[in-house]
Amino acid sequence: MKRSYIGLALGALVAVGALLSLPSCGHSQKLVGLTITPTTSTFLEPGFTPPPANPTEQYRAIGTYIHPPATMDVTSQATWTIDNEVATLSSPGLFTATLPPAGSPPGTPGPCGVANISASVPEGTGGSGNVVIAVATVTVNDPGNVLCPGGGKLGTLAVGVFGSGTVTSLPAAINCTATGGTCIATYDVGASVLLTASSIPVWQNCPAAAGTNTCVVTIPTGGTAVSATF
Repeated sequence: MKRSYIGLALGALVAVGALLSLPSCGHSQKLVGLTITPTTSTFLEPGFTPPPANPTEQYRAIGTYIHPPATMDVTSQATWTIDNEVATLSSPGLFTATLPPAGSPPGTPGPCGVANISASVPEGTGGSGNVVIAVATVTVNDPGNVLCPGGGKLGTLAVGVFGSGTVTSLPAAINCTATGGTCIATYDVGASVLLTASSIPVWQNCPAAAGTNTCVVTIPTGGTAVSATF
């Protein structure tokens, strides 16, 4: 009988030792991967074609864990940073491009550049105390600005009308009077635009247009302006 008790005691000690020898990560979750979605975004200055998306984007941080395996949205737990002044993060993961206000005329100056958004989250108590970092790239672009990524491809044509007359364009985009209408439009750099006035005006900044009611403008980088006085 005494040997039975001794055997049971030894068996209990072996069981406890086995439990204690289990990896500690079995008792706490560990972050092993982090991604930001979307990974890339591009924001265009308002007024250009194609029109820009809403100049805000909700970025989310998705964590991959082990012990036990899991995938979780950790957006609100992440520390978010951004490395470029063209953008701000107004709340966790919410990006707002610093662009001209919606409704601004095409060509209104706006900033441009490439920014890196990063999110960092601690590994967890099962890890070494390090943090896991993920990065997303944001491009803020003004296609009419040669200094911007992919810029210089679009230029604006502004038309001023003085007196009682109308100026229209071909390709159709401008229909301008002294009291309003569409007087600014965006075209590809190098495009040829035909302006037609309702009567013969005095043109300014229009080559070889004296005495006619038409004016042909070649869109330069950055755009140009023409006026017609009736």
